[in-house]
Amino acid sequence: MNIVVCVKQTPDTAATVDVKEGHVTWGDSPMITNPWDEYAVEEALRLREKHGGKATVLFMGPENAREALKNCLAMGCDEATLVSDPALKGSDARATSLALSKAVAKIGSVDMVLLGRQAVDGDTGLVPAQLGRYLKWTTLTYVAKIVELDPTAKSIKVERMLDEGKQICTAQLPAVISVVKGINEPRYPSFMGIRRAGKTPIAVWSAADLGLVASKIGRAGSAVTWPEIRAIPPRAVKVEMIVGDTPEEIVVKLVDKLMAEQVI
Repeated sequence: MNIVVCVKQTPDTAATVDVKEGHVTWGDSPMITNPWDEYAVEEALRLREKHGGKATVLFMGPENAREALKNCLAMGCDEATLVSDPALKGSDARATSLALSKAVAKIGSVDMVLLGRQAVDGDTGLVPAQLGRYLKWTTLTYVAKIVELDPTAKSIKVERMLDEGKQICTAQLPAVISVVKGINEPRYPSFMGIRRAGKTPIAVWSAADLGLVASKIGRAGSAVTWPEIRAIPPRAVKVEMIVGDTPEEIVVKLVDKLMAEQVI
């Protein structure tokens, strides 16, 4: 099994979002591996341990994002590839998916691409489906369990998590799969893994290396643009504590307040 895991570097989930001079900023928040993607990394490692093969982590972003790749290598991934080019700056989900699809094709002989269901910053969840479209592979999203996998027959059965319940799907490989956190519990990097990650070379590919043209990537190749970004003005909040001698008295006061405000 040759598995590629696409990861993204995102701000810490505890970061405070702000807008300065029309740009979103997370202040001094550290950048981390997108938490959803860690479940994809863990699943790739489990599949490799069970069926053999190789797990490659793939990242698109700036050069200073190597720590996210090193974290995945420390968890146990075999190889790491960074797609980095100033021309990619400002890429939306469509342009990002195109670049990732070219990288997957360049890696070659890939049986499966795994991703987290979405990134905690953009929160769109669009990349897995668009990546599958560019690769012309089956796309299985919101996967909570890989029920069966036959590398010889190139077949897979998964359990998808839907609002209405669970759905069992079968498909042929290669496939693009996005996972939810219920699929596993990500491991912590080991000491030996951290040491190995520091010595493992990271391949760096530019847009030209992938045959990408400027008009198809970055802001020029994006379908979504942001003409203006504004911070939501703070709301004045007033807190009033409702007290009473008995629970019944408190409930009556609360209902009177809600009726006065026309909430009920």
